[in-house]
Amino acid sequence: MNPAARIAVVGGGPAGLMAAERLRAAGLEVDLFDRMGSVGRKILIAGKGGLNLTHSEGFEPFVARYRERADWVRGWLQRFDADALRDWARDLGVETFVGSSGRVFPTDLKAAPLLRGWVRRLRASGVAFHMGHRLTALSGRRLRLDSEHGPLEFEFDAVVLALGGGSWAKLGTDGGWVDALRSAGADVRTLAPSNCGFECDWSADFRVRQAGLPVKPVALQWRDGHGQLQTRQGEFVLTEHGVEGSLIYALSAELREQIDALGHTDILLDLFPGQSLESLVTRWQQARPGESGGTRLRKRLGLDGARLALVYQCLPKSSMSDPAQLLPALKAVPLRLLRTRPIDEAISSAGGVRAEALDAQLMIRKLPGVFCAGEMLDWEAPTGGYLLTACFASGRCAAEGVLAWLAARD
Repeated sequence: MNPAARIAVVGGGPAGLMAAERLRAAGLEVDLFDRMGSVGRKILIAGKGGLNLTHSEGFEPFVARYRERADWVRGWLQRFDADALRDWARDLGVETFVGSSGRVFPTDLKAAPLLRGWVRRLRASGVAFHMGHRLTALSGRRLRLDSEHGPLEFEFDAVVLALGGGSWAKLGTDGGWVDALRSAGADVRTLAPSNCGFECDWSADFRVRQAGLPVKPVALQWRDGHGQLQTRQGEFVLTEHGVEGSLIYALSAELREQIDALGHTDILLDLFPGQSLESLVTRWQQARPGESGGTRLRKRLGLDGARLALVYQCLPKSSMSDPAQLLPALKAVPLRLLRTRPIDEAISSAGGVRAEALDAQLMIRKLPGVFCAGEMLDWEAPTGGYLLTACFASGRCAAEGVLAWLAARD
């Protein structure tokens, strides 16, 4: 392999930075381009929640989080898994700990020290950073970029594209690369929101009064792809447009797919998870003579805030005066989700360069020497550290693919 080979990495997120690090460690000349003024902006945004780097669960349950792409992602994680990521962070001087939910965080719960230390190490190793450069076209390994100095064109011995998905455009990931790659011959599935909120048909008064209120405790029931009723407990938040939050994000892929197929999807909300219908009936019957249904809901059952608002919003008025209808309905409040919120509001995105368009080393089959990594690939994962881990791992995998391809070519 020619040690003087020049490699372009386009995209300064976790996948691109990891690819650059591995390539430079192998002795190659690495030029990293990013459209923003600094790298790692999504890492810093993730740091506002403590920087959930990865998760501590076992390897196979971890891999299963990637659903239909689990076998594909497994190959990346076999090269660089959650333990390897924690070791890598430690090598940067950042210790990590496992939280009560099994999620892994830096001990100081901050993203900036890790990112600063990483960029400092990359610069010291010789990675050349080129900020303010946006990819506009790709012809084989020849890149066309826009910069403050005008259009530029470069040709490299190999290219790693780590351009991100389509969410959070203000951080540089607007999916603008899709047309360029399609024009170059890559097979790209249209980007869609993932880990996102959904819209509901709220009344005008509900929109104004309830937006921002948390719904907890609650269990959500939905039908999976096989028509089986599934249940998951957690919490979510009411918004002006619909619903969002951790419980909704965890199911967003399945809910989105059902909306794509049917034009909507219906879920059920159990407002009293862990409590039987019989216990609700007993508490209801403890009311004093003359107490209204609304008073019984608040005082006898303890419904208030967002959960009480959902009862009035989603259940028929006729059920309010009939406990035989009302009490069972509190364990299965129907809610129709109409559509996802826009992709730019989503935490991440689905879609991207299809697995079938790439070889086992993440090289685009129709573009020899051009590799892809990170969220621009056609996979998705729930929050909980799974997104970041697979981005890091795919960047390492793509870099090793470059090394193998160059070695085979020499």
